[in-house]
Amino acid sequence: MRRWHRQYDKVGVAFVTNAIKKDHQNYLRLGGLGFCLGWEFELRKEDILEAYYDIHAWRGLYYAVDYQNIQHPGYNQDRGPVNVEGVRLHVEF
Repeated sequence: MRRWHRQYDKVGVAFVTNAIKKDHQNYLRLGGLGFCLGWEFELRKEDILEAYYDIHAWRGLYYAVDYQNIQHPGYNQDRGPVNVEGVRLHVEF
């Protein structure tokens, strides 16, 4: 960020892939309930791509803008993709 004369700003990109263990898959298939997952669906890995820009506004004050693209949210093939945009505030005393 030094090119922009913003030495305390940060940019980040991350990719995460999540899966449910076989024991949990079997539990759901046998009728077990999962938190926010529901029941009877085609299981898939949940893939998340995230990018953010953390802006140093003043002294200990930071803002971050964030974007996430989630494929198969809740491990459900029939859901998504979902795009999530966010803004965060971080204060250091």
